[in-house]
Amino acid sequence: MEHTKHLLLFGRVQGVFFRESFAQKADELGITGWIRNLSDGSLEATIQGTEANIDEMIKWARSGPELAQVTRMEITEGSGQFNDFNRLQTL
Repeated sequence: MEHTKHLLLFGRVQGVFFRESFAQKADELGITGWIRNLSDGSLEATIQGTEANIDEMIKWARSGPELAQVTRMEITEGSGQFNDFNRLQTL
């Protein structure tokens, strides 16, 4: 069964290859959805996949790539249907 979560990530998450690393991890886990930079320096993502894969993606996102420093993450229920994973530009 597919689950969808909406994430907001705060801290040092822009300029550290977070979006690309997140997308690579999502591809590895078979997760679909999207991620984008927000103008306030945070990241927004919607991810869709199995409960186990979503849990693993969230666990990875709590620390992110090597140079990132995630200070806070907000997780809510998401919506939508996705066929692949997209790296969107800044909102």
